[in-house]
Amino acid sequence: MKGFIILLFISLPFASVAQEVPAITGIVMANKEPLPYINIAVLPTSKGTTSDSLGRFSIASIPSGNYTIRFSGIGYTTANKKVTVVSNQSLKLNVEMNEDVNQLNEVVITGTLKEMTRSESPISIEVYAPTLFRKNPTPNIFESLSIVNGVQPQINCNVCNTGDIHINGLEGPYTMILIDGMPIVSSLSTVYGLSGIPNSMVKRIEVVKGPASTLYGSEAVGGVINIITKDPLTSDRLMIDAFATSVGEYNVDLSSTLKMKKATSLLGINYFNYTQPRDINDDNFTDVTLQKRVSVFNKWNLARKSGKHASFALRYVNENRWGGELQWKEEHRGTDIYYGESITTNRIEMIGNYQPVGNEHFNIDYSYNYHLQDSYYGTVKYLARQHVAFTQLRWAQQFGKHDLLGGLPFRYIHYDDNTAGTATFDGSNKPGTTVLPGLFVQDEIKFTQKFTTLLGARYDHHNIHGSVFTERISFKVSPNKMNTFRLTAGSGFRVVNLFTEEHAALTGARQVELKSNLKPEQSWNVNFNYSKLITHNNGYVSLDASLFYTYFTNKIVGDFITDPDKIIFDNLEGHAVSKGITFNSDFSFANSLKLMAGVTLMDVYRYDYSVSESKIPQIQAPTFSGTFNISYAFDQPRLSVDLTGKVNGPMHLPVVPNDFRPELSPWLGLVNIQLTKAIGEGWEVYGGVKNLLNFIPDDPLLRPFDPFDKNINVNNPNGYTFDTSYNYAPLQGTRGFLGVRYRMK
Repeated sequence: MKGFIILLFISLPFASVAQEVPAITGIVMANKEPLPYINIAVLPTSKGTTSDSLGRFSIASIPSGNYTIRFSGIGYTTANKKVTVVSNQSLKLNVEMNEDVNQLNEVVITGTLKEMTRSESPISIEVYAPTLFRKNPTPNIFESLSIVNGVQPQINCNVCNTGDIHINGLEGPYTMILIDGMPIVSSLSTVYGLSGIPNSMVKRIEVVKGPASTLYGSEAVGGVINIITKDPLTSDRLMIDAFATSVGEYNVDLSSTLKMKKATSLLGINYFNYTQPRDINDDNFTDVTLQKRVSVFNKWNLARKSGKHASFALRYVNENRWGGELQWKEEHRGTDIYYGESITTNRIEMIGNYQPVGNEHFNIDYSYNYHLQDSYYGTVKYLARQHVAFTQLRWAQQFGKHDLLGGLPFRYIHYDDNTAGTATFDGSNKPGTTVLPGLFVQDEIKFTQKFTTLLGARYDHHNIHGSVFTERISFKVSPNKMNTFRLTAGSGFRVVNLFTEEHAALTGARQVELKSNLKPEQSWNVNFNYSKLITHNNGYVSLDASLFYTYFTNKIVGDFITDPDKIIFDNLEGHAVSKGITFNSDFSFANSLKLMAGVTLMDVYRYDYSVSESKIPQIQAPTFSGTFNISYAFDQPRLSVDLTGKVNGPMHLPVVPNDFRPELSPWLGLVNIQLTKAIGEGWEVYGGVKNLLNFIPDDPLLRPFDPFDKNINVNNPNGYTFDTSYNYAPLQGTRGFLGVRYRMK
């Protein structure tokens, strides 16, 4: 008996082992490619591991029972798999993960015009997927970008709500907006074109901060925002996203795919309607422009036997927006009975790419857009037409360690309006024509797996300003997969684009005055970036920091102060500087908690020696800005919570002489909250509150009671005139929203 008891105690550990599975093994993949360094946790235990360089994993010694295996990794949505462990049986688990917001290893193209993973790119690129923008739903890309650190959608007129995109404090004309790498949004469409881009067509958005003129030419001085549209071949068969707000805004996004033997097609439609005037601040003006907008996007991919393909896309946008005094009606358009700003836009875009059969080294890109704007700003009529055509032949070839890229771009712009912008000295009309051929070369030299250099140069010939030469050099050092250093330096240029500069005059009822023939701006930039990835059993941490410095000469400056009835443009007699630091962080935990936060500290200023030796700060460029996003997902009842927000420090504003309004804005905090509930297969219901803190700016309009300046000499000791440009925050207060999504894979 004693021997039996001893034998029993000796055998107990082995009996326990016999009740355990030797291992749970498997492979983690995305888009049919292995995923390395994915964190794998066995819940509710503390066991876990990380996938190897081939996406493989193995977890041993798990007792019998029911578990949730959680897979999480930077750039991918967390995947949960419920498993039942049975004694003496091995378990094999292969998992397919979906791309998420950060997308460390997403294929990017904006920095080098060549497909490569983001981690391998010698140029620092930020990538944002629609997953992020759905955490705070908006009716257009312009508003969506407010959640991106260092990117500021800036409203420049409080009546018509025109706006542009600022990157690192530089105004909208310095930001180039691309759609699939094509310069679609520029010049006339800069202030209105962003509103008509439907979210349903977006696959991801790539952001490059700093000059990129060696690849994209003029306007890419402050940075590039490239909107990559969905691929019809991999898009969902049907996707619907519709929401409404408590103030009467209605938005519908719809996309659908059609797949045939030799072609695939993606159709995207956006409809936005807001026709209920509101006046929170009691100034008798609409707080937000009323709008009706329809945008239709259709993209085709044509497959060929060679395996290569051609793509072609069309987009049409029709928008009617109006704002002004509450009594204004359509019949008052262009009259001085009631003040109103009414803008009708019709826009057609074409984008395409073609690779010649039998030659994988060449690609042909092409695009065309036509923009018609018929508008009134009070009694001032503004009618403008613009044609922009672009084509580019790209050549790519690899020789040993050298990855060469060359291109022959050509851009043509025809612009005509009824203002002084296209008028000659004798008063006749002369449409503006820009002919801009160019040549660029780029050499990416991969000396080792840890060290890469990128050299680039570009020559452009402008039909008015002559020859322009830009260059760029970049270094990338990766001691290991967790740490990467990037250093980029180069030059940029921007040719005169009078419409962009003078638009504030039209919306503010001011006249434009040019002191001299404007010269192209020139800039020199240096950017140092460091990124770090930290992985652990409970998730990962991604850190990214950049130092930037840009020096400008011949900067085009608008003087809003000398004469309240004018904006006076001239090249700066001095120099301008944009410098600062930006920091992004991304925390993801196995318990479905995600934290994203970014901070930008910057100093943007100029020295104008024709005025004084003093430093002049840039208007609407906050020295401090930050964004944050906190998300948590509950497995049951399939509910997620998203808290998003933006913080801006004080910024200088376009005040007039003796303005009673402060020159510096107050601290601004915009906070939004959203709850999303998954229902059944493919359905989601979401709702929440925008501007939770009910932040509303003070005195956005100057003399709103006399918008036509009819009584300018009555009780007006400071000589104020009607002005709409004083803006530092949206004019809408707290409002609720409710929406529904459906996705058919």
